[in-house]
Amino acid sequence: MATAHTVVPLHLSGNTTEDQNKLLEDCLGNAARNAYIAVVEQLDRQSAQSVLDAARELKSEITRVVIESVRSRTVSHRYEGEEVDSNRGYPPTYRVRRIEAQVTELKKMFPMVGAAQEKLGRIALPTGPEAWFAIPRWQAVAPSYNKAVELVLDLLVSKRRFSNRIAGRMGETYLRQTERSKLAESILANQQEGSDILVVAAQAGMLHRGCSARRTRAALAGNEFCLGVFAVASLLLTHPERLSTGDALMVDCGGDEYSPHSDYTFDRVPLFDFDLSGIEFSIFYEDRARNMWGTPTGFLYKLS
Repeated sequence: MATAHTVVPLHLSGNTTEDQNKLLEDCLGNAARNAYIAVVEQLDRQSAQSVLDAARELKSEITRVVIESVRSRTVSHRYEGEEVDSNRGYPPTYRVRRIEAQVTELKKMFPMVGAAQEKLGRIALPTGPEAWFAIPRWQAVAPSYNKAVELVLDLLVSKRRFSNRIAGRMGETYLRQTERSKLAESILANQQEGSDILVVAAQAGMLHRGCSARRTRAALAGNEFCLGVFAVASLLLTHPERLSTGDALMVDCGGDEYSPHSDYTFDRVPLFDFDLSGIEFSIFYEDRARNMWGTPTGFLYKLS
């Protein structure tokens, strides 16, 4: 039986730079100063005292309005031209399995992993994610993210017809996680302390279909993050039907960045597609929008 808990969005926070914090402080401080100047010009002694008498309520109201205004601008309009119409969808045989079944499969494939908080998969989902997915923590699988990616790709090779177009070029100078995805992963791990397999609210690509990888990253909701190669490959291991037909929505892994020349110019995105020869793993330009691609994303929540 489902628990009585509901989930509410948990916005990603905590990795702003000192420069950003200073600029934000200056911006909001200047706005407050300008508001004060404009208001004083409209008040006399009596009306000013009326405002001061309601100071506590006024502070609370102003704080709420400022927070709402700032949050409304956290989704960027950058790269809006990098979107195209898409009618691609999921294969008709694709169904998301119960969390318990996903965890069982992952433990067979990753015998080194342990516990998972499977009960989270019985909580009702809000708007945004499509289902609860079980995704191992890469730290429970390998000593580095890149080694974990190589291991999970090897598992796909053992179970599917699979072609890796960038085999041998998966080291840290080629492939890395985005800062946002690393932060989200850390938050999830702290929430589900002691779990080797995380239960993640996610969508498998439809929400951002037709968008370039960098447009998707710019348009993420405050509690949303892109999934990288390791997470997407894990999803494909537990749900092989997701990528099983040539007309299905293909998958780019916007939670990771790729440097094709190993020169720290990370302007590509890893992706999985499908044709008659099976799954193909390769890279594509992060600024190109195509109707056949979509980016899987996860969402952070807290129980209420």
